[in-house]
Amino acid sequence: MKEKQESLKKIFIVDDDNFLLDMYTLKFKEKGFEVTQAFGSIDALNKLKAGAMPDIMLLDIVIPSMDGFELLSLIKSENLAPQSKIIILSNLGQAEDVQKGRDLGANGYIIKASATPSEVVERVMVVMNGGESFAQVD
Repeated sequence: MKEKQESLKKIFIVDDDNFLLDMYTLKFKEKGFEVTQAFGSIDALNKLKAGAMPDIMLLDIVIPSMDGFELLSLIKSENLAPQSKIIILSNLGQAEDVQKGRDLGANGYIIKASATPSEVVERVMVVMNGGESFAQVD
């Protein structure tokens, strides 16, 4: 009876809002993910440098110390968790924000205000299966 998956998919959620961290953690755990939370960019960097190897990361942009774009750039330049797919999850929804995320190497960009937690999970699954998921903005 080894029906249980040998390795859960690991997701790393970076935000500075405890309510959102807990809500997304619950949603992803319901779908069988192993969830690691980071409260802001410094916490995220410390966990990545300590060896966190998520399959996928959700990064907020507006976080203290260093914004999500700077964090993404640092993750890429220091080759932290190189196999991880990275999705930006932010309320910044301008076309130039989405393009900046794409230019920095993100695999997706989700605007918090326009996606329910269940939709966020669905879009993460698209990216995990090799697709992209970028917000459509005018």
